[in-house]
Amino acid sequence: MTYALRIIADVVVLLLNAIQLAMLARAILSWLPIDSNKFIDFLYGLTEPFIYPIRALFQRMNWFQDLPIDIAFMVSYLLISGLSLILLL
Repeated sequence: MTYALRIIADVVVLLLNAIQLAMLARAILSWLPIDSNKFIDFLYGLTEPFIYPIRALFQRMNWFQDLPIDIAFMVSYLLISGLSLILLL
């Protein structure tokens, strides 16, 4: 039973790492003057479900509204990193 749970945890960590890579690509591409295309739409569609709940919470609490950077993006990235680390233990 523990072997099966370890395999599931490893698969989840792999998926979380893929999400982090997509988030990193999204952040880098957001700095470039590129029009929207299918790849960028795919990245936003893949990563936005992980970022939106944090962003909605911050908007509801009226936190970090005046900052020029997206704190919700960074917080969600750190939460995904923390979850990956916990699953690796």
